[in-house]
Order: sequence, then C-alpha cells, then structure tokens
Amino acid sequence: MSLISVTLPRVFVIKEGGKETKLTDPNSTWSPELVQNYYMQQFPILTNAKVQKPFVKDDEHVYEFSSSIGTKG
Repeated sequence: MSLISVTLPRVFVIKEGGKETKLTDPNSTWSPELVQNYYMQQFPILTNAKVQKPFVKDDEHVYEFSSSIGTKG
C-alpha cells in the first residue's frame, strides 16, 4: 500500500455580523497576511482583523479573519 499526498486548497472567511463571506485564495504561495492585504481595499473590516489558526473543513484549509471592532468586552 502506498501513501498519497494531497494538497488541500485554502479558503479565507470573513465573519461579520453573523454573516460569512468566503474568499478564494488569490495566490497559494502568499502568506495569510498577504492575502489579508490583498483583500483589504474590498473589505475594510480586514484592516483591524487577525488571522486565526487554520482548520480543515470540507477538504479545504480554512483561515478565518476575525475583528474585534464592534464587540464589547
């Protein structure tokens, strides 16, 4: 039996007001921070967002951008 190596695609998710926006990976060689900068003009909420640790869901590496703006505490 041989092992097969599979590279999972990356997706980026913005969570805002209970709504999720799924973003495609513009360049698989970029760091998550570069992807954040790439989408920042289109999604200003990313200006103060942090990239969370990736997790696997539905055969994709999911990176979530979370922002503390507008939350109390």
